[in-house]
Amino acid sequence: MSKSLLARVPGRVKLGVPVAAGLLAAACGSAVSQTSGAQPASSHPAAAKTGGTVIAAHSGSGGTFLTEAGRSVYLWAADGMSKSNCSGACAGTWPPVMATGKLTASGGVKPSDLGTIARSGGGKQVTYNGHPLYFFAGDSGPGQTNGQGSDSFGARWWLVAPSGLKVTTTSSASNGNW
Repeated sequence: MSKSLLARVPGRVKLGVPVAAGLLAAACGSAVSQTSGAQPASSHPAAAKTGGTVIAAHSGSGGTFLTEAGRSVYLWAADGMSKSNCSGACAGTWPPVMATGKLTASGGVKPSDLGTIARSGGGKQVTYNGHPLYFFAGDSGPGQTNGQGSDSFGARWWLVAPSGLKVTTTSSASNGNW
């Protein structure tokens, strides 16, 4: 902004512009991280040793399924092998599990089945046995499996077994923490 134009702008507006810009940047940052699937660094105990993403197995009432930092991870029936078809609003509800640092298997997860694919918005999404992995925004903490069997965005969402197959029993679902 030129000095002559700035001199004609009231003081309140001059102060409001940086504040508004900061709020806009913060809001955009939230939307970007939610739709791009960026996830906070893993809080899994093994993550401290590896400095990265740790995919582990957890046993529930309906079987054993994969987790990352204690959060349940899912596959989407509409995805192709090693290809995500979930973006935009889908990725807001089902954030991709993003690889940070070293990708590590723990607790019965096969290291050879772990991989990554490039996301169109940048970053690498974790795959297991070729299936892109996701969290569910409706799971508010460890042990929750509220997305199990959901039919949102045109196809079913399933927990992933250490075998790489989908867990199709709904008795795996849990609303509580473990």
